[in-house]
Amino acid sequence: MRLDAIFRNGRFTTLDPARPTAYAIGVLGGRIAALDEELEGGTADTVIDLGGAHAVPGFNDAHHHLSLVGKGLRELDLSYESTPSLDALYAAVAERASTLPEGAWVLGAGYDQNKIGAHPTATVLDKAAQGRPVWLVHTSHHMAVANTAAFARAGLIDLTAVPDVPGGLVVRDAAGRAEGLLQEAAMNLIERALRPEPADEWTANIATGAQAALAVGLTSVTEPGIGVPDGIGNGPADLDAYMRVRERGELGVRMTVMPYITALHDCGVFAPGDTWYGLDLGLRTGFGDEWLRIGPTKMMSDGSLIGRSAAMCCDYHDSPGNSGLLQHEPEQIRQYIVEAHRCGWQIATHAIGDAALNVVLDAYEEAGRLHPRADARHRVEHAAVTSDAQVARIAALGLIPVPQGRFISEIGDGLIAALGPVRSQLAYRMRSFLDAGIELPGSSDAPVVAPDPLLSIHDMVNRHTSSGAPFAPSEAVTAHEALRAYTVGSAHAVHEEHVKGTLSRGMLADFTVLSDDLLAVAPERIAEVTVGATVVGGRIAYDTGALKTG
Repeated sequence: MRLDAIFRNGRFTTLDPARPTAYAIGVLGGRIAALDEELEGGTADTVIDLGGAHAVPGFNDAHHHLSLVGKGLRELDLSYESTPSLDALYAAVAERASTLPEGAWVLGAGYDQNKIGAHPTATVLDKAAQGRPVWLVHTSHHMAVANTAAFARAGLIDLTAVPDVPGGLVVRDAAGRAEGLLQEAAMNLIERALRPEPADEWTANIATGAQAALAVGLTSVTEPGIGVPDGIGNGPADLDAYMRVRERGELGVRMTVMPYITALHDCGVFAPGDTWYGLDLGLRTGFGDEWLRIGPTKMMSDGSLIGRSAAMCCDYHDSPGNSGLLQHEPEQIRQYIVEAHRCGWQIATHAIGDAALNVVLDAYEEAGRLHPRADARHRVEHAAVTSDAQVARIAALGLIPVPQGRFISEIGDGLIAALGPVRSQLAYRMRSFLDAGIELPGSSDAPVVAPDPLLSIHDMVNRHTSSGAPFAPSEAVTAHEALRAYTVGSAHAVHEEHVKGTLSRGMLADFTVLSDDLLAVAPERIAEVTVGATVVGGRIAYDTGALKTG
């Protein structure tokens, strides 16, 4: 047997119950052709020695804004590690502005008012930016701050006349003047002046994001939201941008992309007495190949917890009178879901608050009743605050919740402040979903938090905030369950478990080489495990020197 490559002397955790471990893998045509004794007498063009290193199926992030990760790496970093105070943020803006031409935008992302004490304001940003427009996106990507020049660039000269936006919030001072902070749909007031970015900029964002993904062991990513210029996408040609990056050989990581719901539209008559709702030519979920494919359609129903804009059944613990908001009226959410379901789409609806979740579950249930369809696997992105009854309903409807492990440590203290000690026990549940028989995926929502799967797995197992506070510890999962979520679970979430998730014959030859045995290290040391190499389709896509040819 002549193979393309043999990877030997490894300690593979396969997640295949029929063969849980392996020491060698043979690759042909990008897929696993043989393991261990099946390789006897076989030869290959390339033989790679893992040197006894541990390896697992390639990590797969079910909710990862790869293009925005790349964009953030190319713009001003406002994370707490880089700007640990409001004054440090203003200083960073001033320093960046001094390097830019007159009139150039100062763009940055990653700040968190929960950690630096307050949101920046337009007035102070005006001084720091020296006349340049400023747009600073919050770490949640559900709010951002503009300065006066940015409002002006968007055609809003008078800050007392900035309009209210349905599904959004313009924060104002006592005189009614916009202070700079825009939440949810109100962000489009400024985004419309920034999108679409030049094609070269957006393809550079994607290529940069792909390299960053490979460096943390990701072999597959699902990008939640393309096709609209609203801050999570760039414009109507987003899929073309991914195709260009792939054609240049710079994609590297396998991509499933989610067209945003407003990119779908009525396309006319599909068949006698029937119309088509979706993308032109009948494109829908499942179109594409093993490198780039269309996945679910993405929709927002509400906001964020740390921004106190997710739609809750009761007021926020630290914000009496505020229970968040829906981004669309319930009837619009219902119409979107029912029509997309009718036309064969898998649907991924962002629902963080428990009130929003009720609206979304009602719509999913109605869609299934009106248009029965087997194994639709509709998703609830985040499913952040869920009651026991809602967990049971998600399971009964065959839905897939997509919570984020890394939120627990990076923004968990802010979540506890928003929800209070009692309701925070219902946040980012995982054990409850598994116990209900749900296939749990793994995801980060990067760049909201770090994209590293190993850090997320650490939090899924340990569930402590950055201050050390326990975060709903009864929802912890085992290391094996967390690994399965980041491999089998994420593949299942986009109907790809037949080609991804385990290291078995016929599966894609995607795996991640680690510095230690993820399933054997002490739980509190999982975050210390590092990525040595990333292999996609039997080819080395990232390597720190862990692999040796010969």
